[in-house]
Amino acid sequence: MSFLDRSSDDIFLPSGRLRLDLFHESTIQVLHHARAYAEATYWDSIRSPHLFMGLLAAPDASVRSWAKRLGADPPRLLDQFRELFQQDEPLDIAPVFLNREFLSDNVIKLLRQAYNRCLDHQRNVITPADLLIILFTTPHSIVAECFERIGVTAAKLTELAVMAEQQMYSR
Repeated sequence: MSFLDRSSDDIFLPSGRLRLDLFHESTIQVLHHARAYAEATYWDSIRSPHLFMGLLAAPDASVRSWAKRLGADPPRLLDQFRELFQQDEPLDIAPVFLNREFLSDNVIKLLRQAYNRCLDHQRNVITPADLLIILFTTPHSIVAECFERIGVTAAKLTELAVMAEQQMYSR
């Protein structure tokens, strides 16, 4: 199947589950961590900050390189994001799954954009770098806004993520 044939595919199976065949193994780990952080922070769905937490919890070479270029420590940054997005413990704690119904509309949009980005780069699976870059380039990204509050622009975050991705693929 060519890249053009796959571009019409959706990231979901008819059952609503994510098509994990469209995600690199390391990205699947990111998604599982994002799911776990959604539950741990008492959200009923996976939101974009949870995707970012997943990237920090299971950083591949591109995410580690991005963090190094930024001068950030992934575990410390993860703790800060977890604290920032922690909600009060609800009375009923329901499990969260990697299904459409447990992903926010924004996360669905981000995952679809990441899939389109991977196709644009002649790849057939979404990498953590795709997710990282999409998190920073999407307008009104809450993750990018958190960094902008401390003086780091989305443009700078994106530039560092692209550099990290290029370094990873130039090896």
